[in-house]
Amino acid sequence: MSKEKAEKVVKEEILEEENKLIEEEIKEEEPSKEDEKDKEEDQKFIRLMAEFQNYKKRVDKEKKDTFAFANEKIVTELLDVIDNFERALETECENEKFYEGMKLIFDQFQGVLKKAGLEEIEAMGEEFNPTYHNAIMTQDSDEHKSGHVINVMQKGYKLKNKVIRPSMVVVAN
Repeated sequence: MSKEKAEKVVKEEILEEENKLIEEEIKEEEPSKEDEKDKEEDQKFIRLMAEFQNYKKRVDKEKKDTFAFANEKIVTELLDVIDNFERALETECENEKFYEGMKLIFDQFQGVLKKAGLEEIEAMGEEFNPTYHNAIMTQDSDEHKSGHVINVMQKGYKLKNKVIRPSMVVVAN
């Protein structure tokens, strides 16, 4: 019997060891479930932070665009004033001092608009570009290459690199 008892004790010890191993495996598996939850939460947090960073960038860009183009409407309306001023300065004037005074006022006016980001689109002699030019006519020309601007009917302008009025031009055939 002692042999049987010894076998029984050994079997019980083996069972206990197996139970311990099973318990350890279960304990090892449980933290992995917790690890998975932690990883999921970390991923959610990372995505949330990325979304927030994108939101901040979008709001900053919108704010900069708002400030940059806040004057666009008034500047666009002032383009007609510039055109009229240029036409007035092109006419002959008998009083030279009056003409010089008007020219100084016009130059000051253009300076203020330039500081606001307004710039004239160069068109004369340039290759036609539909982004900057509006062709109102084509004309045969021996002096100019085909597809190049030969006459500017109305100047075009950009406000901080955004075209607010394309140049109206005549293009060589």
